[in-house]
Amino acid sequence: MTTEDTPVRPDAPDVTDLHAPDSVGAWLVRLLKGIAVGVGFILPGLSGGVLAVIFKIYDPLIKFLANPFRNLWRQVKYFLPVGIGGLIGVFLFSVVVSAAFGRYEAIFVCLFIGFVIGTFPSLWRQAGQQGRAAKHGLILVVSAVVIFAIMLLGGSMNLEVPPSIPVWLGSGALIGLGVIVPGMSPSNFLIYFGLYNKMTDGIKDVDPAVFIPLFIGLVLCVVLLAKAANWAFDRHYAGMYHFILGMVAGSSLAIFPTVVLDPERVERTGLGWGAFLGACAVMLVLGVIASWLFSKVEDRYSTERGAIESAG
Repeated sequence: MTTEDTPVRPDAPDVTDLHAPDSVGAWLVRLLKGIAVGVGFILPGLSGGVLAVIFKIYDPLIKFLANPFRNLWRQVKYFLPVGIGGLIGVFLFSVVVSAAFGRYEAIFVCLFIGFVIGTFPSLWRQAGQQGRAAKHGLILVVSAVVIFAIMLLGGSMNLEVPPSIPVWLGSGALIGLGVIVPGMSPSNFLIYFGLYNKMTDGIKDVDPAVFIPLFIGLVLCVVLLAKAANWAFDRHYAGMYHFILGMVAGSSLAIFPTVVLDPERVERTGLGWGAFLGACAVMLVLGVIASWLFSKVEDRYSTERGAIESAG
């Protein structure tokens, strides 16, 4: 049991994990997580940060970014498949977005919402590992309401911002903010500013004038804010996790009126409302089942999770 003077996150790793060999299975699991998080970065309505929390790489990632030179080589080896997977997810979805996802976007979003629903009980237990007070429930409710209102308000915006290198730098920083603040969907804001399709086209066409400033803005934002996030987790674990839970819940609920039930997106599928809602329900259930199965696979390699901490 930790004291208030020396708070330690309940997921602090075992020292023996530092020297555990990295199995092929664990490497592939982290690769798949990275792909999912990469898709979450640019799939409208979703947040890469939320998926990082769901797949339990958010906390170790923040620790790594806050102290990047601590056990550098072990951290790089641990996060290398996550980074590769993230790039695959971003580029793969940027190519597919103009095809199947472009037409059936609203239906496929339900698959990822299913992921969230399937893992929420686990996140709830994790949030309460250092205790849970009334103020933490209040934090959860307030953060859920705020992000829900922001996403609904953003849905009514229709701004056109001409693309440029400074704009892409800002867009990358916005995506980076979505990593640090789970629940915020950068893609939604890029849609509001008329930049989303231009971004996906630029990534698909490997346009350096788009993806280089995007990457720089993302990295700068994440690196600058990671220490603050890490400090907040170390000092206020329960409050931070309930804040994240609220962001996850509020943003997930807001996806339905802003993305899934958007008349324009429904019409784009070419399906009637009955068939559309049925397809959404199927994808939602598949997402819940997939998240449950994935958690079973992940538990098999649970000893890998602490491999990025120092022995001190």
